[in-house]
This record gives sequence, C-alpha cells and structure tokens, in this order.
Amino acid sequence: MTNIELGGDTINAPLADAESTVYEQPLNERLRTFLRLDFLYSQAIYHNDKASSWGSRAAMTSLIDMLAIATRGDVRSDVLKELERNITHLAEYQSHPNIDVARLRALVGNLQRLRTDLGSAGAAWLQPLRDSEFLAAIKHRSAIPGGTCEFDLPDYYFWLNQPDSLRMPTFVRWLGLLRPLCDAIAELLWLTRQNGRASEQLAGSGVFNINFDRDTPYQLLRITLPANTQLYPEISGSHYRCNLRFLEWPAVDSRPKQTALDVKFMLTCCP
Repeated sequence: MTNIELGGDTINAPLADAESTVYEQPLNERLRTFLRLDFLYSQAIYHNDKASSWGSRAAMTSLIDMLAIATRGDVRSDVLKELERNITHLAEYQSHPNIDVARLRALVGNLQRLRTDLGSAGAAWLQPLRDSEFLAAIKHRSAIPGGTCEFDLPDYYFWLNQPDSLRMPTFVRWLGLLRPLCDAIAELLWLTRQNGRASEQLAGSGVFNINFDRDTPYQLLRITLPANTQLYPEISGSHYRCNLRFLEWPAVDSRPKQTALDVKFMLTCCP
C-alpha cells in the first residue's frame, strides 16, 4: 500500500492519447454536477445527430436528465461564479514574464463571452422547458420502465415519426436553451484539467492512498492507464483523502478482484 501527501505546486497536465484511458473522480459536489451535465449534453448531441427516431428518443432521455439536474439547484449561479473566479485568476498572470499575452487575452475573452451569454439568459432561462406540457409528460412517464411506449404517449410517438427535417430542429431549439450553460461548463472543465498536477505513481499490490493538503483544495482526480491493460481503478474519498484500488477485469459475468501486482499509473490532481 502506498501513501503520498500532495502540496500546492502545479504543473501542466499531459493530455491523454489513443493509447491510454483516463478515469476521473470529482472531489466536490459542484464538479460532480458539472461532469454529469457535460456528459449528458455530449450524449444528447451525439444521439440527435443520428437522424433517426431511435436517436431522437435517446437524445430526449439525455435532455430530461439534464433538466432534472439543472432545476435541482442554482447551477447557473455556480457556473457564473466559477467563470468570474477564473477570469480574475487568469488576469493576474498578465504581468508575469514568459506569458503568451495574446493567448491569455484570447482565453480571458472567451470566458468573458461565456459569462455574458449565460448571464443574458436570465434567471428564467429554463422556463420554456418547464412550461412545456409535452416535455412534462415525457419526464413523468420516463420514471416508469418502458413508460414512453407508443400506447403510453401517442403524441410523443407521433413526434418521433415526423420527418428528420421537422423533428431534429425542434430538439436543437430545446437543447439550445441549455447551450450557454453547457458551453461554459465545458470550458471550465477544460481549464480544470489543464491546471492539473501530474506525476507517475506506483500502487503497491494494487492499493494507493492520497492525502491532500487542506490549504490547496483539489477538485478533480484523474487516473491514466494504458488502454490495453486489464485493470481499472475503484476510487473513493473526498477533497481531503482518496483511496484507490486497482481491480482486474475478468468478464461481465465474473466478479472483479483486486490485483496483487504493483501498478504503474499517471496521477493528475486538478485544483
């Protein structure tokens, strides 16, 4: 079993490539929400682009899940605060030597644009989606296994069988209301990953423990493994301490077990 203490030094995190797999673990509730919304937004775009009734059905499921998250708390306010925090933080680097000022200004300008777009949406930005009886019926029936079948929601079935040229733009309009939020989240997640502190580590007998410096809170943990490995990490903990166990993947019908081997991996801690 290996233990490390993490301080506040930060270096640029290496990007994953086609020969590696990255596993991410959020270390606070805000980032957990951001990652879920980013995942669902990407999934909705992917399925809608399939240009089929089944693709629209899958995209709608993602949209309903996004609404459930976005209406549960003041996510918009959290994103605006994070944008403002990053703009202020980056602006402090303008006077530092060896800084690409043009690139820095472009980055700050992009964050300011995202802040303006999201702020302009207003406090009632999701009201059109909340007021839609059509979407409300789908959301209600989605809680029932198979509850959106044609005999449960004939109007939904009718819409799904409309020509792609009519159905897809409607969904894009709905998803467009969430776009300012999701574009901002995508940029914030990119910045978080780019600011990660990366180091090569060894998990003795497949176990690794991390104790974080409380004066330097981290938001995201990233574990990078070779893509062809038969191992994956099981991560638990918080922004104070994390425990990693590397499990051997047997098959879908077998129970995974902790490896007895020492595991080399890339650990990236993102503030």
